Amino acid sequence: MTGVAGVVLVGVLLAGCGSVPDAGSGPVPSSAPASAASPTSVDAAQAGLPETVRRILPTAYERLAASADRLDPAQGYPRSVAGGATTWTTKPVDDWTSGFFPGELWLAHTLTQDPAWVARAQRWTAPIAGQVTRTDTHDLGFVVEDSFGAQLDRTGQGAEQVVTAARSLATRYSPTVKAIKSWDTDGDDDKRGSWRFPVIVDTLMNLPLLDRAAALPGGDPRWSDLATQHAITASTTNMRPDGSIAHVAVFDPSSGALVGRDTWQGADADSTWSRGQGWAIHGFAAQARAAGNPELLAAARRAADWWLAHTAPGARVPPWDFSRPGEERDTSAAAVAASGLLDLAAQTGDARYRQAALETLDELATQDVAPAGPALLAHAVGGKPQDSEVDVGMVYADYYLLEAVTRAS
Repeated sequence: MTGVAGVVLVGVLLAGCGSVPDAGSGPVPSSAPASAASPTSVDAAQAGLPETVRRILPTAYERLAASADRLDPAQGYPRSVAGGATTWTTKPVDDWTSGFFPGELWLAHTLTQDPAWVARAQRWTAPIAGQVTRTDTHDLGFVVEDSFGAQLDRTGQGAEQVVTAARSLATRYSPTVKAIKSWDTDGDDDKRGSWRFPVIVDTLMNLPLLDRAAALPGGDPRWSDLATQHAITASTTNMRPDGSIAHVAVFDPSSGALVGRDTWQGADADSTWSRGQGWAIHGFAAQARAAGNPELLAAARRAADWWLAHTAPGARVPPWDFSRPGEERDTSAAAVAASGLLDLAAQTGDARYRQAALETLDELATQDVAPAGPALLAHAVGGKPQDSEVDVGMVYADYYLLEAVTRAS
């Protein structure tokens, strides 16, 4: 029996009389076991998960192993899967999403304790080293923290890459604005061309790179202060008084004044883009934990309470924008929010957040597993206003689902 076949059998046994969905990518080489850990120890660690979620994990590992072993990072990194497709659409290593696939591989190692995942993850992490000196992007946290940061946690290797990436990211911080500049859009031929200093809520997700690197040899302790100050700024500019989130806060770089709020991926400037709300829950909670900052913990709670008030049991996966009920649901938003809610629950002891997160994971596992293909989850939305990656499988949806599983276990 191959390693993956054994995992599928475990999935069937966990399901009682159910079956694991077809992975849609053929047999996996026998040299690629998906989990060699003791079933007893793994099951015990995951006892806090809904049974529906535990049933889909073998499928997640099978599909992930198949992609990791068959694809070549030199040819691009998995990003999305259109409905009915059997292969990933890939992007070059300089895409903002490149860190998620190796990040998934590191998460699979955490969840299964199978050393085979380490070799896979290192293979997909290594090429990202060429990105660490970039100063033209705020996305180095997504790219480097999820790959080399995770490698550092598991193997002790990768500190140099993490520190270099953090140094690069810190160059985008403005002491006048008191925030990191998200995009260099000056001169673009759309509305972004007028944004001289945009700060998007997504940037919160890149702050853990600064916090980690600040404590490493060669790092600068001030990087943690930059991260905290950025989050505080976002909590008063991207966050509205009711706890909902504006995707973009636009600043005057000369004075630091807030010019206004806008959106790129949401429906309009005054609406609430669902993944942006998820980024806020996750990002504010992470920085509150890193800094021990009660102001940021309060911001995370406001964002989370707004989310809980606008979702419900059985409907925890929101539409891509909360102002567009009845349109496409976004599983990536739900996965991000679930992971952030679990972090917030651990920090506050508020059972509402954990309960909502588990309800979200149960809904994803019950309604949104792709019946075939390389992605685990279907029904994610990238950029609806641009008609880009709408109702697809998405690498970051799968990443945050696995991250949430590690936090719930």
